[in-house]
Amino acid sequence: MAPENPQQNRDARHLALPQVGEAGQERIAQATVLLIGVGGIGCAAANYLASSGVGQLTLCDFDTVDDTNLGRQVLYGPADVGALKADVAATGLARNNPGIRITAVAERLTGAALADAVSSSDVVLDGSDNFATRFQVNDACVAAGCCLISGSAIRLEGQLAVFGPDYRGSPCYRCLYSEADESLDNCAGNGVLAPVPGVIGTLMAVEALKFLAGITMAPGVLRLFDAASGEFSSVTVNKRSDCPTCGDAG
Repeated sequence: MAPENPQQNRDARHLALPQVGEAGQERIAQATVLLIGVGGIGCAAANYLASSGVGQLTLCDFDTVDDTNLGRQVLYGPADVGALKADVAATGLARNNPGIRITAVAERLTGAALADAVSSSDVVLDGSDNFATRFQVNDACVAAGCCLISGSAIRLEGQLAVFGPDYRGSPCYRCLYSEADESLDNCAGNGVLAPVPGVIGTLMAVEALKFLAGITMAPGVLRLFDAASGEFSSVTVNKRSDCPTCGDAG
């Protein structure tokens, strides 16, 4: 009897999927994923990306764990309060799947550092909580021709969208939100039902794995989740010719 292959056993359900199989799982295992923000959304996304065998997972978050995070940010516990999120998350995920490479970046990536991180990644997941970061990440993804998966959550509502990697004929994040509006609601002031960020983060991981495995995707579609009704709806994001990043003047 041939010896068991622990990695094949771990990946067995992916290998059995016709849409993934050996070729798709190998692409996942060779991929580099950059995750911006390891909060409620990022924790769920990172957990599934790591357990699914993404070869290189880079976690970027400069924040520390706070008591108020523990209800929804499932990679942290009371003993982690005060520690850097990126470091704690990387340690826990490495225990989950020691066969992958995980890098913790406990600082805010900007400028050339952000551009380098994006250009060396196959897909970027943005779970950050402010427009300044989202615009910078989007601009770097457009410049590098990198797929961007963006998600957010507030109260009982969540949304996610996939952009790129070809931005010549499809929209970018700035086609959806052209200007920063930091007056919009945030979780701190308006609350969020704990599982909602997890739903969005899980769906972002689904989209990332689909992209890496070569499963057909629908870029430029905003998906909205209403936890109160349990319903999803979709809105097409149109490419704007006046978009400052991917439009004619970009």
